[in-house]
Amino acid sequence: MSQSDLAKEIGVSLRTIQLYEKKNANIPIKNLTKIAAFFDLSIAELYLQEVNESEVTYTKRQPFTKKGSVFYPLDHGKHLVMVPLVLTEYQKAFLDDLAENAQDNDTFQTGFIVDFLPEENLRAFEITGDSMNDGSIDAIPNKAVVLGLKLKNNQLVKTDGTLWNTAYMLVCKDRIICKWVTGIDSGKKTMYCQNLNKSPEYQDFELSLEDVLQVYKVVKKQI
Repeated sequence: MSQSDLAKEIGVSLRTIQLYEKKNANIPIKNLTKIAAFFDLSIAELYLQEVNESEVTYTKRQPFTKKGSVFYPLDHGKHLVMVPLVLTEYQKAFLDDLAENAQDNDTFQTGFIVDFLPEENLRAFEITGDSMNDGSIDAIPNKAVVLGLKLKNNQLVKTDGTLWNTAYMLVCKDRIICKWVTGIDSGKKTMYCQNLNKSPEYQDFELSLEDVLQVYKVVKKQI
């Protein structure tokens, strides 16, 4: 199998395949699914193959499910975790399901290597826009995929401040946004949201806590 064969099958250029292999480009989930199918692998198996090639050894162990995610044990206390993914195009459907208390339709999944087992749900989100892209090590650019750890109800409100000044995915009634949360105003019942990108088009703001349905702390990202 040549790179050109794979490029033709996936429907992208040879240059794009080369960027994927060098990890110089983020692979959209639709292309990742096609690549896995081309090699007759699941997305999880594709990730595990990449883990082997990057010298993080993988000894076949029984995967297990926890809080809606599937964990594949690796060596050195690490796991490949397959989590539900909310793509930009499916944000409205996700919000509609929440509003109707419907069961999640987790059509898409993606994988991350983690060194912890969560006590709460994990979920991945595709980022829209560059409001969180300042070129720094904390930057979260457009089309990046982040792994979010869901906070318990009111956990962010009741914190002593140790959970502030970091990135969060905020699932609101009408949108899903990624912002840097710097604090809570208990009296006004708002949270302070900042953009890392300080261009004039991106304005910091206060967000009503009543509009926030779910909060996920960003714990990893794929760019």
